Amino acid sequence: MQTHWDDLRLFLAVARAETLSGASATVRLDAATLGRRIARLEAQLGVSLFLKSPQGYAMTDAGQRLMIKAEAVEDAIRAAAEGVSARRAATTEGPQSVALTGQIRLGAPDGCANYLLPQVCAALTDQHPGLDIQIVALPRVFNLSRREADMAIGVSAPTAGRLTVQRITDYQLHFAASEGYLATAPELSQISDLRRHRIVGYIADMIFDRELDYLADAGVQRIALASNSVSVQLNLLRQGGGVGVVHDFALSAAPEVRRVLQNTFSLKRSFYLIRHAADRNHNTLTRFADLLSQGIRAEVARLEQI
Repeated sequence: MQTHWDDLRLFLAVARAETLSGASATVRLDAATLGRRIARLEAQLGVSLFLKSPQGYAMTDAGQRLMIKAEAVEDAIRAAAEGVSARRAATTEGPQSVALTGQIRLGAPDGCANYLLPQVCAALTDQHPGLDIQIVALPRVFNLSRREADMAIGVSAPTAGRLTVQRITDYQLHFAASEGYLATAPELSQISDLRRHRIVGYIADMIFDRELDYLADAGVQRIALASNSVSVQLNLLRQGGGVGVVHDFALSAAPEVRRVLQNTFSLKRSFYLIRHAADRNHNTLTRFADLLSQGIRAEVARLEQI
């Protein structure tokens, strides 16, 4: 039996949101109507696509198989629309002068989202006024397979899934503390001195990527002030909370905080741009990814020199 794209579009929305209420906002249908459409699709196909419970809609094996096919159709439609738009614009304006338009949702860890992406994305919208950029800052790994974002920045390269990954740039981290804290704190000249200091860092069981377990490298056992947010940690340091590991590119946002133990401890990490493999031929997303990567590289280099 023939399945129409509109049915697949609704199916994908429910599969990704895992609830009718969550999907209804995306497709602009009320939950009751959406539920009926899903039930009708299941009847047409003769299979159950979801296991329904008070917690939401979980895909069955049949639903998983349909999702693979539905995403392939979605990718083909998006690529076709992008190709038509690009050819039309190139004909009238020339391929290099075509402005980027449309909405792009970008996921990022909150350190990058707070201290790099605002200025990089503001510059991109200056250059491309028709571009709408949504920055989703979450302290966790993004699930691109559910289209939580069009692309994401990560601190490690995923090894599973239909994804493409490119390293954007390296960045540096050091221990830091506020001048006010250091004025009355015990001596801090070597790593072993840290045991006499109040430490600011991540909540241990909320570290979502092993690359963020900075304090393990320094042998720190106790964290007196902890948060799952980089920006909260930096604000704790600004308030004299103690000593913690800080991105060098974030220090310009906290002039009262300075690096310590620079000669004995430093870390290098990397940012990676993660995309759906099927989007490699999507002209707008590819151009945006290139410009975003260039902007992040330049901004990290600039801020690390301050």
